[in-house]
Amino acid sequence: MKQIFGVFFFLLFILPTRLDACSIFYYIDQATGKIYVVNNEDYYYNVKPYIQINPKTDKAYARLWYGWNDFAQGGINQHGLFFDGATTPKQTLPQNYQDPKGRNVGDEILATCKTVAEAITYLEVQKIAVTEGHIMFGDSTGNAVVIEWVNGKKEIITIQNNMLIATNYLLSDTTAGNYPCYRYQSIEDRLTKLNNSSDSLDMKTVGNAIGGAVQLPAKDVAGKEGGTLYTTFINITDMELILIYKLDNSKKYSFHLKEEFGKKKQQKITLQ
Repeated sequence: MKQIFGVFFFLLFILPTRLDACSIFYYIDQATGKIYVVNNEDYYYNVKPYIQINPKTDKAYARLWYGWNDFAQGGINQHGLFFDGATTPKQTLPQNYQDPKGRNVGDEILATCKTVAEAITYLEVQKIAVTEGHIMFGDSTGNAVVIEWVNGKKEIITIQNNMLIATNYLLSDTTAGNYPCYRYQSIEDRLTKLNNSSDSLDMKTVGNAIGGAVQLPAKDVAGKEGGTLYTTFINITDMELILIYKLDNSKKYSFHLKEEFGKKKQQKITLQ
């Protein structure tokens, strides 16, 4: 797998950078049934991101997540349950629900849930809602959803056909802001072309669908630099993961997840 993404980021759109943006998609190869998820984590470069791998215990599933400050921004567990999130226009917290600030909810879900359905139930039982974002969950069965809380109400957007995409607008209320989104459109166009292609697909060809959505390094009005902090590519079916840091193919981290999840010791891998 060491050479798989040697030419990944050569097709980029030179478009305005949004430093707190993110792009996520879940895609099922119609020919083989293999499931892929890809994510751009777009943020400021002053954070210290890392990969956390927690082994299986009597009370928790093995899992890998990536993020910073003891908070999982996205990840996958031994059963193939994946999640990631993106910021959206601020909404009202539903009555009797709580914002999970201070909790590593992503790690909690990966530790205790096997499927999308179980993840949805976990959020409901815990009465957790997010007011400035939505969450994508996908699993190894081909089920995927985006959960968002709009006008004080939970909305669940399910996968249609073989793809599900999320960026930074609310899928259930495009009038709230950040719409239209060129990154969403770019991903949708490229995945549609894959659907219409007779070529065989792999993690590289599917992963290239995120290329038009990356955010080149830039500074905001205060001089803070950011862009695509890292990009993750996961083959859920074969349990393989690749992470590329700051759009630099020389800063690539590759994992055979079954092997990693069989290890007994916790690992923390600083991205650099």
